[in-house]
Amino acid sequence: MRDFFFTMKLKLERPIAFFDLETTGIDVGKDRIVEIAVLKVRPDGQKDMKVRRVNPEMPIPKEASDIHGITDEDIKEAPTFSKIAKSLYIMLQDCDLAGYNSNRFDVPLLAEEFLRAGVQFSVKDRKLVDVQGIFFKKEKRTLEAAFQFYCDKPLDGAHSAEADISATHEILEAQLDKYSDLENNIDFLSEYSAQQKFADLAGRFVYNKNEEVVFNFGKHKGVPVSKVLKNEPGYYGWMMHGDFPLYTKQVLKEIKEAL
Repeated sequence: MRDFFFTMKLKLERPIAFFDLETTGIDVGKDRIVEIAVLKVRPDGQKDMKVRRVNPEMPIPKEASDIHGITDEDIKEAPTFSKIAKSLYIMLQDCDLAGYNSNRFDVPLLAEEFLRAGVQFSVKDRKLVDVQGIFFKKEKRTLEAAFQFYCDKPLDGAHSAEADISATHEILEAQLDKYSDLENNIDFLSEYSAQQKFADLAGRFVYNKNEEVVFNFGKHKGVPVSKVLKNEPGYYGWMMHGDFPLYTKQVLKEIKEAL
């Protein structure tokens, strides 16, 4: 049983925030948060857990409620994201970020919510650790199976944000215990857990082997963004007025301003 084994603790140079979102759906650009749980772990081992229900200002589809159990009735008195955005930003301000499938979903959607609320959120100076990325490279399973495999016990309350993110934190520490080739530092874990190096969270822009930001879709796939903006100025306007995530537009604007 896992209880008889020593579990390696994270070596941290600054706090890391494990977080999980329950949402109205899986469209990063359009869907909204209905619950967020954050487990902030400090270098001295101190932990703070915050769980908040959020009014998404849109109906929660039945298929989403069937997964996480949160209904319109449950969040009708909850604050909107704009009401909690500033306090949440302060909590996360000095943190690296971690989660389960967080690089592809939770981080991009959280960034969208912040930008909609008028809070300039960026991941440029943060390390991102996706526990799913480590798990898929090692074992290729779901969160429930990962918890059973690494922690030798069933995951009770799966698909509640608090249970999922507590399990994610416990899995990462168990992964460090199990795999001797995993280095216990956030720089290594961030790089190892990344499945592809995105420039904009949603994966519209990626870095090539020369560390240039290139398009990852459409007719310009693989072409440096800066080159396209110089040769086709109208492409910038098309994207800025198009149905792209706000964080993608923010990155595009930064590239244009740097030309």
